[in-house]
Amino acid sequence: MKKYGGVWPTMISAFDEKGNLDLEGNKKLTKRLVDMGSDGLFAVCQSSEMFFLNLEEKVALAKAVVEAAEGKIPVIASGHTSDSLEDQIEEIRAMSKTGVDAVILVSNRLAKEDEGSDTFIKNLQTILDAVPDVKLGMYECPYPYRRLLTNEELKWCIDSGRFVFLKDVSCNIDIERQRVHVAKGSDLHLFNANTETLLDSLIAGYDGYNGVMGNFHIDIYKWLFENFKKAGEEARELQNQLTKVAEIENFGYPLNAKYHGTLEGLEIDIFSRRLEKESLTEERKEMVHELRNWEEKTRKRLSL
Repeated sequence: MKKYGGVWPTMISAFDEKGNLDLEGNKKLTKRLVDMGSDGLFAVCQSSEMFFLNLEEKVALAKAVVEAAEGKIPVIASGHTSDSLEDQIEEIRAMSKTGVDAVILVSNRLAKEDEGSDTFIKNLQTILDAVPDVKLGMYECPYPYRRLLTNEELKWCIDSGRFVFLKDVSCNIDIERQRVHVAKGSDLHLFNANTETLLDSLIAGYDGYNGVMGNFHIDIYKWLFENFKKAGEEARELQNQLTKVAEIENFGYPLNAKYHGTLEGLEIDIFSRRLEKESLTEERKEMVHELRNWEEKTRKRLSL
């Protein structure tokens, strides 16, 4: 199995100015993230605007990312957005044929907000039976609602022997420490999407970071990942700074991530199917420039 650890961006998607999926642009984006030091890539996720892609587009996007990554790092993908189990199984089968290392399920697709563990596990078992040879992961996607796995559900996934990845969006270090205990000795790899609890989750035993800010400064997160055991207060201070600058996610993401990329030479349009271009105001663009200034100063300080 390929190495599951380190810093994995939740990839944004490139579209052309008319809103069509730009496969060549997505290949450029993939190569850029690989060159920046990504340890793995999560394609066709919420950052990729997967709820605004049809199945054909999801499959094409995953194939483009796999092709551009050239086997250098693992690529996983979701696209698990449908409501009915029948359609979900079709999505998973199609995605499994793209060459991705694992297909990532969305926890809130497996049970409605008012349904409990029995429904969740029943639906999950139906999927596992329908795709017996597909390696899987789980993503606690916050849209349309956040469904965190209970410890019992997490153990069920582990005991099935089918799951290698969890993207944790609990933002709660107590939950994260419990999950380390539940997953100990298993093949499940725990990734934290939350910067504020990242350092403590790594200390507890998490395998890496899988979040939106990997689209901006992978190398700075990698410094934290590679040095947290010996850096002490410097690591704590860096995480505090990373947490503060991560607030930019609330001001026009993923448009601002695409704009950030273009400022660094990435040749893509900043079109988004989720947000109008006009929502990337001059004030929000200035926030991106301020972020880049912080990145430059931080890289110098860390000798990156």
